[in-house]
Amino acid sequence: MIDKRVASVEAALEGIADGATIMMSGFGGTGIPHTLTTALGATSIGNLTLITNGVRHTEDCAPELFEEKRVSKVIVSAARSRGREPTTSERQFEDGTLELELVPQGTFAERMRAAGAGIAAFYTPTGLGTKLTEGKEVREFNGRQYVLEPALGADFAFIGADRADRWGNVSFRGTQQNFGPGMAMGSKIAIIEATHVTDEPLPPGDID
Repeated sequence: MIDKRVASVEAALEGIADGATIMMSGFGGTGIPHTLTTALGATSIGNLTLITNGVRHTEDCAPELFEEKRVSKVIVSAARSRGREPTTSERQFEDGTLELELVPQGTFAERMRAAGAGIAAFYTPTGLGTKLTEGKEVREFNGRQYVLEPALGADFAFIGADRADRWGNVSFRGTQQNFGPGMAMGSKIAIIEATHVTDEPLPPGDID
């Protein structure tokens, strides 16, 4: 009988090793897989690449990831927040000890979706002529220039969801829908942190 549930958060993290690339869902403080992120911080796993909309809330959940310099690179669409003192990660961006790849938010979402769809790369006009696209291939289509963006995949994805069943079907709610589906598609293994888990299958119309 298929049952993709695990008994503990530690079991959910099995298989994650040094050098892993991990997507983390959420927008602002909403839809974040807090338990999974906190548990990752409690391990000794390092040399990580994190893909997340904004790193600040990841750092709030697991500050040791950055304090112990266990993250080598972050790929984000928002690198810092206004109105607060710089965090450890932000200071590491500035001194060059943490690699930062900043991606426009729409491109960020589409790169993950492309990875899940088997599309190696795509052209977009977003960011053209800015530092965000320096060094990337540019081509003209119908009189307009576009920049080539590669797909963005990961070894694992930590995804916050509202409901899940034992088959691994998931239903998102509200802000969870922003990057959750794309990260599930773009990762080799999606680890779901659901508020409600059921033995019964989710209704087909509720599955995201």
